[in-house]
Amino acid sequence: MKPRHLALAIGLAAVWGFNFVVMEVGLRHFPPLLYAGLRFTLAAFPALLIVRRPGVPWRWVFGVAAAMGVGQFGLLLIGMRAGMPAGLSSLVLQSQTLFTVLLAVTLLGERLTSRRVTGLIVAFTGLVVVAVDFGASGPVGAFALCVAAAFAWSIGTILQRRAAPPDSLRFMVWVSALSAPPLLALSVLVDGVPTLNAPVEGWLSLAYVAFISTLAGFGVWGYLLRRYDASVVAPYTLLVPVFGMSSAFLATGEPVSPLKLTAAALIVCGVLYAGTRPAPQPVADPLPVR
Repeated sequence: MKPRHLALAIGLAAVWGFNFVVMEVGLRHFPPLLYAGLRFTLAAFPALLIVRRPGVPWRWVFGVAAAMGVGQFGLLLIGMRAGMPAGLSSLVLQSQTLFTVLLAVTLLGERLTSRRVTGLIVAFTGLVVVAVDFGASGPVGAFALCVAAAFAWSIGTILQRRAAPPDSLRFMVWVSALSAPPLLALSVLVDGVPTLNAPVEGWLSLAYVAFISTLAGFGVWGYLLRRYDASVVAPYTLLVPVFGMSSAFLATGEPVSPLKLTAAALIVCGVLYAGTRPAPQPVADPLPVR
């Protein structure tokens, strides 16, 4: 990756990491499906009134909306409401990287180098460590929901890669618009007719996840996917839990055990190794012809 693209990838990981703390705040005031539906409603409007069509076949827009909008965020927020803490949710969700790479190799024919394999194994080992640590005492159902959300995210990533939208921000506006109605309908079915009397804290949470995390975040995500293979871009999302656990510790006091720190170190090392290329070896000048 070029330095400016590397900076974008790391900055995006920071935004998405802190996003879990913000979502935990929002879930104090909204049911999970309603929160997700309102998130995408705010992300789509009023931008939908001024943007053009997404520039790709509608099947890709519907597919990404179903996978990322309804699948990923619906399952994730239900899992967090069921007992997954913010920092740990940010870590478990990154199992999407393994799913994304496997799907990219299987469905898109992308090449998987030995360096990427090694880096991903190291990073995924970190995820296994923290999963074992949590599984000893945490709710298994909530953990499973977060893993399912990760798989849904990987499907959405592959679909977006295939769609290759010419304008990532415009594409995400339409994805948000198509994600909101089914989420709001499911919210009514599950939780009944909502009341929107949340305090300012709840609405500020929605503003962050809608405008910064969703619109700006996925705009950058799609921008990177247009320039690099999914198996190159996806590993950088493994930095999200590093920022997620750090911000959860600082903002809410969520404990960070030695096992979690070990897992975070494995994740960072794996990401850096998988996402970089070895420096080319210098080639000696040929001997002059005499």
